[in-house]
Amino acid sequence: MLEEKILSDYKDAMKNKDALKVSTISFLRAQMKNVCIDKKKDKLDDADVVAIIKKQVKQRQDSIDNFKTGGRQDLVDKEQSELKILESYLPKELSREELAQIVDEEIKNSGATSLKDMGKVMKEVLAKASGKADNKLVSELVKSKLENK
Repeated sequence: MLEEKILSDYKDAMKNKDALKVSTISFLRAQMKNVCIDKKKDKLDDADVVAIIKKQVKQRQDSIDNFKTGGRQDLVDKEQSELKILESYLPKELSREELAQIVDEEIKNSGATSLKDMGKVMKEVLAKASGKADNKLVSELVKSKLENK
């Protein structure tokens, strides 16, 4: 399980005195613990952990943009290092072509003909992609394909 791998990496980082990795994983583990408490579970499944990591990745990306705007290269570098650590736990993303193929399949299977059917198609595509695709990219692909129908 992903949660166990994160714990193992945390222990290794502590042993190796890797301060950046320790702090990044520690914050991630705290977020995972909060979700455990909210969901009243002892352990999270991998889908929950991936969702938490994606949220952390998004926060880091937003911070990087803000720090670049503010001219704080030192903080940009730190956030990028943390981002690499977090991304190492995410499953490999689907390519745009693979995602487009899934979108085409689901449009055909659902019989979608207009933008009114976008929600139905999105639901199916996201279920198939299961954490391996950026929701924004999925939305763009579905919208463009349905507009061209």
